[in-house]
Amino acid sequence: MPTLLIWRGYKFRFYSSDAFEPPHVHTATDGKPAKVWLRSLEVEYQYGYNEREMKELLAIVSENRDAWIGAWNEFFGF
Repeated sequence: MPTLLIWRGYKFRFYSSDAFEPPHVHTATDGKPAKVWLRSLEVEYQYGYNEREMKELLAIVSENRDAWIGAWNEFFGF
């Protein structure tokens, strides 16, 4: 389970069992999970985040999208 970034207590990562899904990132803090598709930046789910937090998290994902897609491809051997 590679951790891509820890920012203000939020951990951005993907799981080794996710290889057969399109590239995405999971984020969590204080037991609040979220999943964001990297290509479209759509939120698959989020639990417990307010609007401000989601806006900040999506900005971080957007800024790192290309590098994280590269990390995804490298990790899963694509």
